[in-house]
Amino acid sequence: MTDERKDPSVLSDADKPAGNVSSPYDSPTEQFPTVSAKNPLPRTDDDLDFGSTNANSLTEQIPTYRAPGADQPTVALERETAYDAPIAAVPTAEAVAGTTVAGTTEAPRSRGTLDLGLLALRLAVGGTALVHGLQKLTGIWNGPGLGGFETMLADAGFQQAKWMAILGAVGEVAGGALLILGLLTPVAAASVLAVMINAWALRQASAPGLEYFAPAGTEYEMLLGICAGVIILTGPGRIALDGRRGWATRPFVGSLVVLILGIAAGVCTWIFLNGANPLI
Repeated sequence: MTDERKDPSVLSDADKPAGNVSSPYDSPTEQFPTVSAKNPLPRTDDDLDFGSTNANSLTEQIPTYRAPGADQPTVALERETAYDAPIAAVPTAEAVAGTTVAGTTEAPRSRGTLDLGLLALRLAVGGTALVHGLQKLTGIWNGPGLGGFETMLADAGFQQAKWMAILGAVGEVAGGALLILGLLTPVAAASVLAVMINAWALRQASAPGLEYFAPAGTEYEMLLGICAGVIILTGPGRIALDGRRGWATRPFVGSLVVLILGIAAGVCTWIFLNGANPLI
């Protein structure tokens, strides 16, 4: 008895097993396709022809998993970048001025009634200078007029009395009007200050010794000149045509320079065109 398996086709009826008994060799697990001229072996990717029902492929294709909705087009998500962010506004001069050293922003301080007080001061000084200048220039309100003012200056010892009379009268009128309007305020106040210095020196030189109380004293000229200097140092305030300028509300070195120039103009005019000592 041997273990060699006999071909079922050559077995006799006696040797065939009884009943309908099957053998694992009678039904192979996998039947490979027969290679022939009509069914050659695949040599390229195109011969494999994945997905075709008539593919001559010996390679099993693994089915691809697709999630529901996978065929929908991909939606690009928008991402905000640094270039899309709005550009920060440039800080203004008032915002920079309100920033402290520590970097915290301080609320702008209210000026209260300061601007109203400066307006009243300008109206008082400018109005007084304007009416006195018109008296000298036109003779209105019982004024001396330009001729009478010239004679007054010549008698007081002024050289070039005619030109001094014109400059003095025009300086008072123009300076007073500009102070009322709050226009070119430092220059206008300096003009009034220079005129008041010469008026103080003229009245002081007319009487011996220092005189202050009116009517013979110099209190009017001194008070008006000091108020004009104060306006130069403080500025005209916001209720003025110069109110939008920086030096109108925050005067600094420039206002001090204008004050010095106004005093120098008044003193030099008296020294070089009159020459008398007002203190004796």
